[in-house]
Amino acid sequence: MKDSTPGSAEAASIITTDPVDTIGALLRRSTSRNPNTTALEFQDRRWTYRELDVAVQRVAGRLRSANLPPGSRVAAYGANSDAYAILFLACASAGLVHVPVNFALKGDELTYLLEDSGAVVVVADKERLPLVNQVRDDGRAEAIEQVWTLLPGASDSPSILDTALDPAVDPEAGTDPVHVAVRGGDLAQLLYTSGTTSAPKGAMMTHAALIAQYVSAIIALDFTAEDRPLIPMPLYHSAAMHVFLLPYLSLGATVRLMAKPDIAEILKRVEAEHIGSLFLAPTVWVPLSNHPDLDTRDLSSLTKAQYGASIMPVTVLHRLRSRYPGIGFYNCFGQSELGPLCSVLRPEDHEARPASCGRPVFFVEARVINAEGTIAAAGEPGEVQYRSPQVMNGYWNKPEATVEAFTEGWFRSGDQVTRDHQGYIQVVDRIKDVINTGGVLVAPREVEDCIYELEEVAEVAVIGLEDERWIEAITAVVVLKEGAELTAETVRQHVKSRLANHKVPKRVDFVAELPRNQSGKLLKRELRAERS
Repeated sequence: MKDSTPGSAEAASIITTDPVDTIGALLRRSTSRNPNTTALEFQDRRWTYRELDVAVQRVAGRLRSANLPPGSRVAAYGANSDAYAILFLACASAGLVHVPVNFALKGDELTYLLEDSGAVVVVADKERLPLVNQVRDDGRAEAIEQVWTLLPGASDSPSILDTALDPAVDPEAGTDPVHVAVRGGDLAQLLYTSGTTSAPKGAMMTHAALIAQYVSAIIALDFTAEDRPLIPMPLYHSAAMHVFLLPYLSLGATVRLMAKPDIAEILKRVEAEHIGSLFLAPTVWVPLSNHPDLDTRDLSSLTKAQYGASIMPVTVLHRLRSRYPGIGFYNCFGQSELGPLCSVLRPEDHEARPASCGRPVFFVEARVINAEGTIAAAGEPGEVQYRSPQVMNGYWNKPEATVEAFTEGWFRSGDQVTRDHQGYIQVVDRIKDVINTGGVLVAPREVEDCIYELEEVAEVAVIGLEDERWIEAITAVVVLKEGAELTAETVRQHVKSRLANHKVPKRVDFVAELPRNQSGKLLKRELRAERS
């Protein structure tokens, strides 16, 4: 007689062939609870949870029929759409690794991510197909085998949306455990994040790490299935995808997705569709707080408003909170290597601590280490470090950077903070020399190297200056060669021709020399102080 008790070989086999800690299983559970509930809305298309699950499995099956080995990287290069969301879920279900690419990237920036990730499939939207084809025509990113499109009509390549809607595609092909066995420890996504150099690093995020982050987000942000969230921020960014879209889908909520954060359209949809939850970067909240449509739109349905990815100006926050006392504001703070949510300042904490980024979320443990390498006292500045099941497995193809990122099992964030007696964290400065412009991290060296291509330039330093809209505006401080002439617009156009638009300096200053200490080290702090 076979032993069928828990712990037997047979029981273990059943458990391991049907893992529950994967993103695909998360969607299946949500579908089983809410089959006829609308899951996703985009433009005039609506998907119930059953329809979404079938669509995901159709695309997963189509991907696997392309003979992609488990763990193959699939790059997603496009703006928000239902097809973009379906692609991520399909990759997760098929055992493939999703690589989100900032849709502003082009040229060498795009090539680097495609080459470093080893993407074998690139899925792009119509506007970006020529940029992908250019990379292939140049003989770079040689691992690319296929180029697909997100939406139909862009080319003869397979379309994610067409596949999702095609009744001839067998949805069961994407769920057969005989052909693909996805585990919680498998990679789900390579999330590229800029560091202190010009080379971005791909944070390796597993299914289990991301699901732990979803649980943290649901608890810290008080999510419910009845919230009717609106997501206009780009899904290539970890916040929109992993703090909002996936946690809400796991709850069975109805999510309205927008292609881009158009403020007038956001306000219109909040009123017309009775939106209850809205996440925006501060660079969108700032102009929204001054938008003329605020006087004519009914926002009474909105009870939860989240901001994050960069620092919210306290004056703007006060303006919004005083005008809409019925809205609970949540400050979301973190970084991609943890999925990304690390701490949250809840609505009831804003009055006493408006500049704080709150306390660590459910699955995150934090400590602050001072310059002497010991635990910082309350109020003493130091680096915040994290230990969590949400943390990445390391940086893709960068073992040395991975080792440097951890100490005694704690992830080193590079953020200098203080922490009070109650555990509330407040950011003081960045240890890593990056600029946070509009919620996107930019490595100054990358912009500096680009400007150095101009033969008139003797020296250049790129810094971030406080800005009400962009939070930190990229500023180039340039020293010209003797007798050379150059205009600020020429510098800006040169950068624009080579890098993404968000990396173009908002301001270019010309100076006789750059400040340095006695050892010759550039003093960027003085440059910022002189211009503040």
